Amino acid sequence: MAGILPPLARHISAVKRRLIVIGITLLASFVLTFAYAPDLVAWLKRPFQDDLIFYGPTEALFASLKVSLLAGVILSMPVILYQCWKFVEPALLPKEQRWAIPLFALAAGFFALGLVFCNLVILPLVIHFFVSFGMDRELTPQLAVGTYIDFNVKFLLVFGFAFELPLALTLLARIGVLSSRVLASYRKHAIMVALILSAIITPDATLFTMLLMAVPLIILYEIGIWGARFFGKQPSQNQNEPGMNLKGITPVGTAGHRVR
Repeated sequence: MAGILPPLARHISAVKRRLIVIGITLLASFVLTFAYAPDLVAWLKRPFQDDLIFYGPTEALFASLKVSLLAGVILSMPVILYQCWKFVEPALLPKEQRWAIPLFALAAGFFALGLVFCNLVILPLVIHFFVSFGMDRELTPQLAVGTYIDFNVKFLLVFGFAFELPLALTLLARIGVLSSRVLASYRKHAIMVALILSAIITPDATLFTMLLMAVPLIILYEIGIWGARFFGKQPSQNQNEPGMNLKGITPVGTAGHRVR
């Protein structure tokens, strides 16, 4: 037990130190982006032509805090990924260390791609659909800033992390945890999980928004299958032929004599 505690204490200390760095970076980024909260809200408001309103005294403040926090997380992403890399670096072999930085850069790129895709494609479609649906029934749209920002932030975060799915599946296949054959066999289950997650995560859980979130998730899963197929760990010959490792072994009895 005495030999286990010092390494454990060092790991805990390293985690605390890196979490403190991440926390300070997030706080500094949040303070910086809060100064540009009106511009951020205006950027998210682009698909909606009318003015946003607020019903409670603190609603506009909390909406600004949420959008600033999202921008702060995005701005801090390089530091967050770097701290994660420095934590796992000692456990990696030199060959694995050469691949780590490109993989972290790729992860950041996929996250940014998910945000851009959601902001430029998904959110305008969703907002236009629901606003037009109400206006066609002679209803006047008046959106509260708090509800509107919540709606946007949830979609942005979900799509940002969802775009990490192909990379995660490819890495799991690369280290031998999964294979493209296993992923393909669970395709129906993945579609069901995507639909359930979409129903839970989407703010209104209507069929339209569910499909707008579920269909990209299903496509990303398919991309992950192809990534696992091309870049995954290939099964060894011994794995393909389970009985091969028994060839040439002479069975012996308990006394060391050959069994007849």
